[in-house]
Amino acid sequence: MYKVVRVLNHNTVIAALDDCEKLHGKENLLDKEDKYLLMGKGIGFGKKTGAAAELKEDSRVYSLQECGERGDAKDIVDEVTPEYLETADIVLKEAEKMFGDIDRNILFSLADHIFYAVKRMKNGERISNPLTEDIRLLFHMEYKAALCVIPVIQEKFGILIDDDEVGYIALHVHSAIDNEKVSDAMQTARAVRQCVDIVERAIDKKIDIMSLAYNRLMNHVRYMIVRAIKGEKLKMSLNDYMSIKYPDEFAMAEKICDEISGMIKHKLNKAEIGYLAMHICRVTSGELEAEE
Repeated sequence: MYKVVRVLNHNTVIAALDDCEKLHGKENLLDKEDKYLLMGKGIGFGKKTGAAAELKEDSRVYSLQECGERGDAKDIVDEVTPEYLETADIVLKEAEKMFGDIDRNILFSLADHIFYAVKRMKNGERISNPLTEDIRLLFHMEYKAALCVIPVIQEKFGILIDDDEVGYIALHVHSAIDNEKVSDAMQTARAVRQCVDIVERAIDKKIDIMSLAYNRLMNHVRYMIVRAIKGEKLKMSLNDYMSIKYPDEFAMAEKICDEISGMIKHKLNKAEIGYLAMHICRVTSGELEAEE
């Protein structure tokens, strides 16, 4: 049973576990300073400090002990109004429908992001996101989940957010799914963009972003970065074959791997060059049909 500490609105309260709960096996995990954010329809209606807050089937519990990239949960709850917490909660519910279990505690950083995004747009300020298209393609299901925020923000705050903001919110959704920092997901999107820019400059034309080869290239770069960070290595090398048969693409792949290594502060395994060159061939000429 939770005891109300502060009512934020009809659907949101700050609460603490009462002494009875602590006596039933939780005394070693919790102290008197532990607070929780409880969300659910009508959970705060008619409640006063000290009253029991009973959880219903649709109730959501968030620990205020969380500390994320954007600050402490307690500080964020003190700064933003409950409507921003509710908006973030709606996004997480949509993500859960698509992905199952996720890290709910990104609610606070997501609410904080939405708060400042709405504030900027109300002031006529706009922060462009040059990686929006890359994010939409790299994290397409996360982006799809984030789209639900558009009508919610318009209804609650009278603001129509653009695709760039949806892209940023999609990164938060990805963080909740993959246990990856938002900044790391953004870095992956930058690395993919860097790769594409190098290839497009070399061939002096734009790559068809709707092609299967482009999608494969993006995902290969994404998981190439994951392998580098985890210290994993590919079992086979295509370097000898690719360097002889496709020297230009191999040279591009070498340059890209060097730049990505610098960006992520992790050295890429040499075998990555040949596989990346293979994907570059697919998007530039369509001549290479070999599978990894």
